[in-house]
Amino acid sequence: MFELNKTFTYQRFVLLWGQIEEFLILIGNLGKDFVDVIKRILSLEINLNETIEQSKRFAYDSLPISLTIVSMTSAIIAMQLAPELARQGGADYTGMLSALVMVRELAAVMSAFAIISMVGASFASEIASMAVTEQISAMKVLKVDPIAYLFVPRFIAGALFMPVVFIVSGFCGLVCAGLVSNWCADLSLLNYFTSLWHGLYIRDIFIALLKSSFFGATIALISSSCGYSAHGGAKEVGLATTKAVVSSFLAIAMWDFIFASVFYL
Repeated sequence: MFELNKTFTYQRFVLLWGQIEEFLILIGNLGKDFVDVIKRILSLEINLNETIEQSKRFAYDSLPISLTIVSMTSAIIAMQLAPELARQGGADYTGMLSALVMVRELAAVMSAFAIISMVGASFASEIASMAVTEQISAMKVLKVDPIAYLFVPRFIAGALFMPVVFIVSGFCGLVCAGLVSNWCADLSLLNYFTSLWHGLYIRDIFIALLKSSFFGATIALISSSCGYSAHGGAKEVGLATTKAVVSSFLAIAMWDFIFASVFYL
């Protein structure tokens, strides 16, 4: 007798529908948590000490890995770009192209990816552990608002200090690109930084700062929301962390596409 629920197509459909349902639940949780966070911020329910602590994690603890990733990426790009431009007679444009690539895209995006891997995963696992061990329930019993205590400081820290990470990592990336260009293509540092200066636009810098702020707030919100919705045992902590990291990567890619479409299309 034919049984529909045992067919390959039916099982794949059930799996796909489960993933769609999980995605919609995630979007709903994010929307609800975002509204709650904005309400707490507007009513000035801000824990200053906790905000300072989370800001330190964003702006200081994550800086080494962000600088490493951005600097290595810019060095690799310069290693491939500078010799080719030199062969085509356009070595003096290396600094300008490096500025456009780093300021518009790489510095902000690579810094965001580094922070997702370190800070975002940490946020998600930390809050998920609190959720599965009923520490959040205990906070509610003690009349402590979990949104104000857990979400708001992380959200503010991400929005305010992700641009700081972008500035520092972008600067280091541009310097590394200049040194590598000098090494690979004999491009003088004076010519590189002169070209770099002509390729830097105030508009691009402000757009990148705004984009970085959106990136930081998004990472903090998604990581906190995924951890907060965890339930069960230790396995759920790992699943919540994985969901937070994957969702944050996708959100950063979407935000980057939106900013590119709005400001550069």
